[in-house]
Amino acid sequence: MIFDQPNQVQRPINTYPKWKYFMIVLVIAIAGLYALPNIFGENPAVQMTGLLDNKVSTEQLDSIRSGWQESNLSLIAVEQEDDQKVIARFNDGASQLKAQEVANDILNPNSKDAGYVVAQNLAPATPDWLRNLGGKPMKLGLDLRGGIYFLMQVDMDKAIEKQKEQISSDFKRTLLDHEEGRIRGRIEVIENGLLLQVKPSDIERAYSALFQVYSNRVLLERITRNDIDLIRATFTEAKLKEIRDAAVDQNRLILSERVNSLGVAEPQIQRQGADRIVVQLPGVQDSALAKQVLGATATLEFRLVNEEAMAGFVPGSQVPAGSTEFIDEDGRPLVVFDEVKVTGEHLIDAFPGLQQDSQRPIVNVKLDSVGGAKMLETTVQNVNKRLAMILVESQPEFELVDGKRVLVGSNQKERVISAPNINGRFSTDFYIQGQFTPAETKDLALNLRSGALVAPTFFIEERTVGPTLGAENIEKGMNSVIIGFALVLIFMLIYYKLFGFVANIALTLNLVLITAIMSVLGATLTLPGIAGIVLTVGMAVDANVLIFERIREELRDGSKAAQAIDKGYSQALSTIADANITTMIAAIILYAIGTGPVKGFAITLFVGILTSMFTAIVVSRGIVNLIYGGKNVKKLSI
Repeated sequence: MIFDQPNQVQRPINTYPKWKYFMIVLVIAIAGLYALPNIFGENPAVQMTGLLDNKVSTEQLDSIRSGWQESNLSLIAVEQEDDQKVIARFNDGASQLKAQEVANDILNPNSKDAGYVVAQNLAPATPDWLRNLGGKPMKLGLDLRGGIYFLMQVDMDKAIEKQKEQISSDFKRTLLDHEEGRIRGRIEVIENGLLLQVKPSDIERAYSALFQVYSNRVLLERITRNDIDLIRATFTEAKLKEIRDAAVDQNRLILSERVNSLGVAEPQIQRQGADRIVVQLPGVQDSALAKQVLGATATLEFRLVNEEAMAGFVPGSQVPAGSTEFIDEDGRPLVVFDEVKVTGEHLIDAFPGLQQDSQRPIVNVKLDSVGGAKMLETTVQNVNKRLAMILVESQPEFELVDGKRVLVGSNQKERVISAPNINGRFSTDFYIQGQFTPAETKDLALNLRSGALVAPTFFIEERTVGPTLGAENIEKGMNSVIIGFALVLIFMLIYYKLFGFVANIALTLNLVLITAIMSVLGATLTLPGIAGIVLTVGMAVDANVLIFERIREELRDGSKAAQAIDKGYSQALSTIADANITTMIAAIILYAIGTGPVKGFAITLFVGILTSMFTAIVVSRGIVNLIYGGKNVKKLSI
């Protein structure tokens, strides 16, 4: 018996469901919105930033506004980003220059003790409604905007040497405090660690004691040299990598703190390779000033609080000789002795943690052996007294000469980071406990570490890019994109007719998508990045060419128009995917191992590949489906 199968409704070929069209329109609309900030340009601006804890007050801002009005400057708007930073926008560069002079005179009346940085800058002219939605233009790299480039190298030998000193001190303390009796010996520093010699009768006890405590920090081995039993401690490769990484990362954080005092809008401080740090300061042209600020010294000092002077102390009153009045972290007055017990030169590490018993947030501090001995002496004699931690920073001094700030020297400023109570005797390892939140312990640890660089850092390369060169680079780069884009559009339109017009629409949308993604990610556009965009334009067209040539081949083989379109898109997909995936892998490798310019190229290339696959396959297919889908077409315009 034969039964008729019910008719099944099938979607005609070359048609999209409505949700796909909705997705395409939504993606294009969002991309257009976030690419939009790049067409509004930038305003000449003056950025006023407070150094240390200085804030731009309402009274100061009112005085500055009055000064600008008296000078008839073309002010657009004043925006206060936070208590320490204010940005004022102007219509032209002449007003910007005069405004900087007026603001600097008001904020820094004593040029030798400047508490504020007043810097010229460029502020995006993005409308408020668009900024409220998170819209922002792409950042421009140093080669496009102009500025200063520094390449700095961290002395890794010093960082490792410091760790050797610390491990040597720790070994001595562990052996001297051994529960079965003191173990005395001699420690020799070798290339990659230490050699420890003790009495033959103590060798087993010494090795066991050290292995229990330090096996996760060093590789411990018993060896024999000249018939003498020794214990060799060498840093594992993992530990050496940890030391190097910590040295570079901590120095990078300290440099970031110092760059903030320059008032640079979009500085870039990035690690490069194993031991180098790249500092890019767009818009900064004073190399001497930048080097002074980056090379400024900042040290940490441990001083005792003058408890006698604190009894009944009135803020602003006279303090005893040998003491200084400070304001502590809670805004209260604090009288501290001038005598420094321990300096930050002896600080090896500071990191947040939790107390074992109460699980309260604490900050763990580690000093070297010399600092530990001084700290032990201080704490033994001053239990239940307060120990103030003071950050001493060297700030540059400026004078105005012909309307420009000129560096004339440096000035030391001191501030209290914390002043905890001494609850007992301690030396190299201790912790700071207070009414801290986990976030506050992280900040305090960072402040303590920023007191001194982990290892010396040297300038090994310096370049200054003038703003004229930057403008020329922008013009040449944009011309290359425009010319290449126009030639591709013309070729596609002539050679592939209506299908070429569809490819041109997809190509235009591809550029919009690239711009939007780069803007949202906060990626920096460089000259090599522009080259990556140009290359992406060619690759995006290549995908459409593969599809269109496959359609032509199907037509030559006698396929109907609808089937040719369907086979062209479906069968060319694997080839397009293979080509783009291999290029994406190359882009990832370039970004992972490359330096600044190479990374800029890799970012735009990677983003461009993703967007080109979407526009060339999904968007162009959607447009073709709108034109030819569900129709009995006899001939294609291709």
